[in-house]
Amino acid sequence: MNTTEFSLPGIDLFNLYQYLIIFFIASLRISSFLISAPFFSSTGFPLQIRIVASISITAFLFPVLKVPDIQQLEGFKLFLLILSEIGIGLSVGLVLSILFSAAYVAGEKIASTAGLSMSTMVDPQSGGQTVVLSSVLSLFLISVFLSLDGHLYLIKMILESYVYLPIGLTLNFTEVSQMGINTFGKMLYLAALISLPVVGGLLLIQGAIGVITRSAPSLNLFSFGFPIALISLFIFLYAGVDPISNAFSDITGMSINLIDNLLHSPTKKSF
Repeated sequence: MNTTEFSLPGIDLFNLYQYLIIFFIASLRISSFLISAPFFSSTGFPLQIRIVASISITAFLFPVLKVPDIQQLEGFKLFLLILSEIGIGLSVGLVLSILFSAAYVAGEKIASTAGLSMSTMVDPQSGGQTVVLSSVLSLFLISVFLSLDGHLYLIKMILESYVYLPIGLTLNFTEVSQMGINTFGKMLYLAALISLPVVGGLLLIQGAIGVITRSAPSLNLFSFGFPIALISLFIFLYAGVDPISNAFSDITGMSINLIDNLLHSPTKKSF
């Protein structure tokens, strides 16, 4: 009795298994970046969209990627390779998140000075309770970031990182941690610069309100001082739209430069 063997044309199952593992390893850097970056990780981008985006970008790069021999990556070596790829993507996303936190910190300080610290709302990015002014400044920063094509520059740098930082090499995380500390200091400095003009103006207004209420004790501080402080806050924010937008454009440029320096930092072999 004659029998006929059926097989997949063009590729056998063992090679298909190897290609799937290589594709999974190649997608880790992009996936971890999309999960940790402040704009891409917001709830406005569902998890399904992020998964499809990472798979699509990886499929676009897969024919030209240089991947180590999968047969030499067994056990602990494969585990180290996966951790190094995840670490590269998370490092880029966390540096960007730290710089973008300058808008949150500035909004918190301005709101607490104006007496708006009790007005909270659900932040669409973090999912927690955030001061309204912090959410507004954060959305303003994201709008400036998108208008300057910052997201395209970041995706381009992640894709180009496979050339000078191929799979199998990892960042020197001692340098990365030091860069994260320096980035945190820059974030506090930028938040102080953004909030200082508005906070200084509100301080003068509240000082004048204190003098008025001291000279006329019959005036109620909450019914008299709070509306004046609130109106002054809107005037200061309206007058400071252009300086704040310039500061946010500087944050965008600074974040791109920092991520470029991060990806070009000293490397070492991960296995």
